[in-house]
Amino acid sequence: MEAAAGGGGSRSLSPAARELLRSLGSCSKHASYLRQNLRETKKYFRELRHPHGGSPGPQEGEQGLEGEGETGPGEADTRPGLLQGSLSCISFPQHEEEYLQATVGCFPCIMILGQNCGAKCHVLNSLLGEKLLPVAKSGNEKCKRRRLKFTHGKRTNISLALPGQYVLVHHLVAHQGKWDTIPEEDLEIQDSSQDPAHRAAHLEVTLHHPLLQEMEILVLPCHETGAEGGKLGDCWKHSLPIIVYAISEERLTDSEESELQEMREHALPVFFIKVPKHLSSLHPDSHSGPDKELSVKNSKSEKEKSCLYRQLTKLDYLGPTVVGLSNTSKAQSTLVEHFEKFRQLGIFAKQVVQMHLVDAATVLNGVHCRCLDIFINQAFDMQRDLQITPKRLEYTRDKENELFQSLMIIANRKQEEMRDMIIDTLNSMKEELLDEAANLQFKDIIISENGETVGNKDIKCCIKQIQELIISRLNQAVANKLISSVDYLRESFVGTLERCLKSLEKSNQDSAMNNVTSNHLKQILNAAYHVEVTFHSGSTVSRLLWEQIKQIIHRMPWVHPPAVTIEWKRKIAQDAIESLCASKLAKSICSQFRTRLNSSHEAFAASLRQLETGLSGRLEKTEDLWLKVRKDHAPRLARLSLESRSLRDLLLHGKPKLGRELGRGQYGVVYLCDSWAGHSPCALKSVVPPDDKHWNDLALEFHYTRSLPRHERLVDLHGSVIDYSYGGGSSIAVLLIMERLHRDLYAGLKVGLKLEVRLQIALDVVEGIRFLHCQGLVHRDIKLKNVLLDKQNRAKITDLGFCKPEAMMSGSIVGTPIHMAPELFSGARPERLPSFDEECWQLMEACWNGDPSQRPLLGIVQPILQSIMDRLCKSNSGPLCNDGST
Repeated sequence: MEAAAGGGGSRSLSPAARELLRSLGSCSKHASYLRQNLRETKKYFRELRHPHGGSPGPQEGEQGLEGEGETGPGEADTRPGLLQGSLSCISFPQHEEEYLQATVGCFPCIMILGQNCGAKCHVLNSLLGEKLLPVAKSGNEKCKRRRLKFTHGKRTNISLALPGQYVLVHHLVAHQGKWDTIPEEDLEIQDSSQDPAHRAAHLEVTLHHPLLQEMEILVLPCHETGAEGGKLGDCWKHSLPIIVYAISEERLTDSEESELQEMREHALPVFFIKVPKHLSSLHPDSHSGPDKELSVKNSKSEKEKSCLYRQLTKLDYLGPTVVGLSNTSKAQSTLVEHFEKFRQLGIFAKQVVQMHLVDAATVLNGVHCRCLDIFINQAFDMQRDLQITPKRLEYTRDKENELFQSLMIIANRKQEEMRDMIIDTLNSMKEELLDEAANLQFKDIIISENGETVGNKDIKCCIKQIQELIISRLNQAVANKLISSVDYLRESFVGTLERCLKSLEKSNQDSAMNNVTSNHLKQILNAAYHVEVTFHSGSTVSRLLWEQIKQIIHRMPWVHPPAVTIEWKRKIAQDAIESLCASKLAKSICSQFRTRLNSSHEAFAASLRQLETGLSGRLEKTEDLWLKVRKDHAPRLARLSLESRSLRDLLLHGKPKLGRELGRGQYGVVYLCDSWAGHSPCALKSVVPPDDKHWNDLALEFHYTRSLPRHERLVDLHGSVIDYSYGGGSSIAVLLIMERLHRDLYAGLKVGLKLEVRLQIALDVVEGIRFLHCQGLVHRDIKLKNVLLDKQNRAKITDLGFCKPEAMMSGSIVGTPIHMAPELFSGARPERLPSFDEECWQLMEACWNGDPSQRPLLGIVQPILQSIMDRLCKSNSGPLCNDGST
């Protein structure tokens, strides 16, 4: 129901409200940039999961930041996309996304607490510029007021509502007619009310007030009420809290100290404002004589800290480093003991909102940098995969062929040795074999006690089992001989070859092919273990043995089959052993070995070709993904990272002031900057990227530079700020604030430098480049203008515009032609000056060799340079070191 209020039109602004709006104006603009960056980030991750535009959820231009319907960060995505496979670790962590959503999507909210209702009412009335709340009645009566919420609306309205739920249908006194001050009955929780919802509801007041367009105001009930609305944690869940604590007494009570101690757990700054007792009952615009008297009184006490100050210091709200307003990133609690300084709330509120925005920008930039580092590392892995997989295949093929040839040589060479070995084995094992045959217990044959068998069929089975015994023992001896011959090959080939092959099979996406090639390799290596002394049907050896067996059987009378005795078994075994031909057995064994080797070799070659086909398809996909990472995904994310980091730097340190122009290049202008973020003096490089490509290159340069640890041979990059109003708003400029040095090497050479100084500069440059290489970066544009000198002529490398990890390079030629690598530019080289001795000249010639593999590494160049400098410039009085023209 609508209440008829006397002040139903648009309200005028009080000084405190005016200061609040002015202070928070820039914060609102920064918050909108942060919301836009978060929207683009969520869209970016959504497109990574669904590269073909099939993802649900809000699209560009939709209101709100919630990604309704999209796959959550913690959920599995079953549809094909970039985030599956090698880049599946790139994600937007759910807890960080929820925190950012809650921070950048929230409205600032002033929460008014205090010692008593009179002090809180006066603060609210002073803030809105009219007496909306009645001053609480004096006395020791328990406060019964409920939580009050003031929001913006075109029409004035008062209602009871459950927080975050719905409006209660309830008749209020304010609904009965016009009012200027909210009736006391509507502010209090009635003792007669037994409805839990009515007791928990807050009074929501809608006003057409300019301040309420930018923020909400909550007046929380006194600590003693026990109302549900008094819980601070519930109040600022969905807002950016700006806490104001109104004090009307000279000191805090024990219960108030306990309440503030509990609030301290939330680690939020508080604006403490002293409200004089006699002002609590006056209109907010009335500032009469007694206030001046109080000001005089308080000014005397400023020399010695007040009791309130001491109490708040003891509670860790105030202290030597946090008193008053600070320029640090974290807003600090403030005590204002003069109510005429209430407008300082605007500065405090700006610091609080900036603190929340800085924290949110830091978290968002952390997401960007973390994922960008993953992209770069994965690009390195993909490039390495593209380079190493073909080499692994070639190595596997060559090594297997070498192993196969070695084993075939063994098979051919071992036949004579095998024959002699079989003869020796049979001779040495003969008695042992005869004894084993004599004691052999036949299987599946029933023999009577006197050794008689049922028939000739059983005789044949007995003979066969004796034969198997002899063959098994002979097989074992032969296999051991071959195994000892190939064991050294196993040591030479198996380790590296098997590891290489397993790596290839593991990287193959076809799971059906896993371990097939490795199994064929094992068959090659195990061929020596599986040779057998067998008597195949139709073989000469088999026929000879069977003829011997038949003769034994024919010599026996058929009416009375021979008795299977120990003597008979020894006789059968001896005849079988004597019938074996060692030469033919050796030939058969080696033939088996070669056959198995050929079969396994052919199977290995076929499976390796199949593996190569599967890997070829995977490498094509890897190359496409590598290209997307380099050309699209990493640069786009780097731009988001540059924006979030620049916003954080802007919130923390403000916009730098441009001084005189120091120089200009192809893409930017360098200005002098007196000081920024505690650094003085600074150089400011202003870059206006003409298109998306240059934006992306600049963003990646910024990321690489900011990711580098600080090094004395590299120019420090202090930060960045994006100027959206550059050139009168016609363009957007990126301001890179960096260390200011004395001059560049080109200017130094024009003036003239001693040889000792030049050699030291060369050593400094080598040290800086080696550091970049240790970090996985290649500068690609080392030249005179990109080497800066300090006042002591020590060099530092600057301008990492073309600096990239090797895995992120596209192969395009970049840099300044005359300073390019020798294989890229074959133009004129420096002439030999008289000051160059033979060692110096040989080093220079070696360094511009057109074949990169023939150039010395920087780890070799650095000590040679050092020795040249020590030798030529040992004494500062030498002519080489004093000649400024060299």
